[in-house]
Amino acid sequence: MLIPAALMMLQASAPTMTPRMPTTALPIPRRKPAPSVPAAAPAPLVSSRLSACLAQAESDPAAALASAEAWGAAAKGTAAIDPAQCRGTALGELGRWSDAVSAFTLARDLEVLPERKARFGAMAGNAALAAGDNARADSLLAAAHADAAASPALAGDIAIDRARALFALGKTDAVAAALAEGRAASPGNANGWLLSATLARKQNRLAEAQGWIERAAALAPADPGIGLEAGVIAVLSGHDEAARRSWQSVIAAAPGSPQAATARGYLAQLAAPSPSKGP
Repeated sequence: MLIPAALMMLQASAPTMTPRMPTTALPIPRRKPAPSVPAAAPAPLVSSRLSACLAQAESDPAAALASAEAWGAAAKGTAAIDPAQCRGTALGELGRWSDAVSAFTLARDLEVLPERKARFGAMAGNAALAAGDNARADSLLAAAHADAAASPALAGDIAIDRARALFALGKTDAVAAALAEGRAASPGNANGWLLSATLARKQNRLAEAQGWIERAAALAPADPGIGLEAGVIAVLSGHDEAARRSWQSVIAAAPGSPQAATARGYLAQLAAPSPSKGP
């Protein structure tokens, strides 16, 4: 068992509700590595030009940005939606998250279909999260949630995204309500269960956290963030060997990831002798 000082250090450095960029039917910028979240509704049609631009944003975001800007400059009205989406995606790949917010917000404002408007709003909100602008993210995601009113599963996914912004703003009760909606409306979204487990663990509700992290792991067994959180919950519950297995699985599944680096640090703490065991 970890000595108290090491246990406190482990708990303090455990995963938090940091911005993640879940994929939806419309591509959005992603922080790598990022989990894949099932789309809440059928994907809209994507033009061949947009598809090519989005693919280029993955391989050469600077070139895709230049292409999208030229494309957008010549487009009028709703024809400017596709270049704005590509521009936002390329900006996200370049780490220019605040600019990506503006691009996705433009696409949202030009869109007339509520579900697509909701998706673009969610992209803008997630980009704001990545930029560290939590208040703006909350506002954008709240509006996207309203636009998704006719699509409960999509609204549930957006509620889960919004929980991150609410958590960062210290609105714990609102976080719990958003996650409850997300779990009910979009039970296939592993992030909802992961964030619910993280919140419960932070509130020292370890039995509840364990049940929710198991649901997350069943949906996304290879997600290193889930394995990392599972180990934290296990060690705080006094199950060191289970924690060790969870963290070792993270390293095996994603050895070069930030989660694997954190897992190695946790394993080092777990291996450190306690004073009761002597030098």
